[in-house]
Amino acid sequence: MTTQNVDAVVVVSDIDERTPLLHHHSSTSSPSPSPSSSRSSPKKPRTPTPLPRLQIAIVLVLQVCEPLASQSILPYINQLVGSLDITGGDPKKIGYYAGLIESLFFATEALCVLQWSRLSDHVGRKPVLLIGLAGTAISMIFFGLSQTFWGLVLSRCLCGLLNGNIGVMKSVMGELTDSSNRAEGFALMPVVWATGATFGPLLGGTLSKPADRFPRYFDNSFWREYPYLLPCVAAASFIFVAFVVTACVFKETVPKRKSIPRRSASTASDHTMVESSPSDEDDKEEEAGPLPLRQLLVYPVILSVSNYVTLAFLNIGLISLLPLFFSMPLSIGGLGFDPPTIGYIMGAYGAGTGIYQALYFSKIIKKLGPRLVFVSGMATFMPVFVLIPVMSVLARWNGGVYWVVWVLIGVVMSMMAWMDMAYGCIFMYVTGSAPNKRSLGATNGLSQTSVSVARAIGPALFTSLFSFSLEEKLMGGYAVYVILFVMSVAGMGVARMLPVRVWDDCEEEGEEEA
Repeated sequence: MTTQNVDAVVVVSDIDERTPLLHHHSSTSSPSPSPSSSRSSPKKPRTPTPLPRLQIAIVLVLQVCEPLASQSILPYINQLVGSLDITGGDPKKIGYYAGLIESLFFATEALCVLQWSRLSDHVGRKPVLLIGLAGTAISMIFFGLSQTFWGLVLSRCLCGLLNGNIGVMKSVMGELTDSSNRAEGFALMPVVWATGATFGPLLGGTLSKPADRFPRYFDNSFWREYPYLLPCVAAASFIFVAFVVTACVFKETVPKRKSIPRRSASTASDHTMVESSPSDEDDKEEEAGPLPLRQLLVYPVILSVSNYVTLAFLNIGLISLLPLFFSMPLSIGGLGFDPPTIGYIMGAYGAGTGIYQALYFSKIIKKLGPRLVFVSGMATFMPVFVLIPVMSVLARWNGGVYWVVWVLIGVVMSMMAWMDMAYGCIFMYVTGSAPNKRSLGATNGLSQTSVSVARAIGPALFTSLFSFSLEEKLMGGYAVYVILFVMSVAGMGVARMLPVRVWDDCEEEGEEEA
């Protein structure tokens, strides 16, 4: 072995695995700056990378489809279940069946979303997105045409089985952004979700039973036979437009694997020492392919997903209870609202959330940090679950809904708008926790599978608890809110375990210090 080769081996052994190898050419290179000098040099803020506007816009259009389809049934689902005569005319039992229908979508989605996300790592995001859009549109039409309980069940199961878009869209957003502009990119996702959550209930509440509401145009036997088809057709039409736009304009974000010719061991070693760079490491990461599922179960992924599950579980419990609470008669603890009124309330909440997040989410994240915003968002569940029974008690005492109750409804909706910012924060944590770029889809698929299980359990569990509390008069009929309040307190403990900085930001900072 020559002296030159010995020196080269010594250099390689001294290089830390997190240090870019490009700066270590050989032992004859200029010495590296001392740790003290590197600490004394000021850290330059990273210039944000411009967002690819067209691609981001398409992702946002796709994001609208999900809440548009799912939220449009909320204003009328309880009336629809009551009209099927499966409750025996007892409104206290509606919660059992309405919650089951809402849960089935997430239960079937939980069975397939990880497989769809992992498939998108291999075949690309675009084909999976198109299948998800088609499945959602078809299932909405089936839902509107269903006149039996089992027809509703089958349509929701179909929607869940064919819809892998939730995890895939987060993967696409992660690939279109980096740590310098991720807050701006992910800030848009809750905004467009809120847009869908605004128009979904408005469509459902306004277009349901069109023969009664718009007799001039829809007073015929067809629309009286299918009173809830029109809002489903409206939602499916928007999804079809999104399908066409995605098929024609969207560009694939999963890079094709590169075929690199083999080199001899000595040549590869010399190349690694002299020419390796961070971009080369990224290429090697992509060549390695997605990780097996067991290798995804690292601490950052587990903690991020646990917080996402906690947030989604409490949120779906709240979202499923509110329309039920609004629609139930005053005599059994509700407010007695009709579907249009419920649609207007939920639509106003979605609009307020969207406007607030569009204007302030990114600024608040930069000022307070994602952890503080997430923890404070989780904290809002506790007062919300206290105020709902307070509204019920006040309405009963007064014999109807009056201005104080409407003020409290506004307070609850405002707190929910702040709580919704927690979603943008946890999306950043989940995306940053992925072990490598090629496993981003699998990581989001794992998170969405876990969340889908929680969302499958939540509506059926809490609407059933609502009905059971009323039937058995547990804690005056308000036991479900006490249980949710206790769960909210437990969720705060999990939220406080998150690091102050998002995972990939912590790694980049560590690399710069090294």
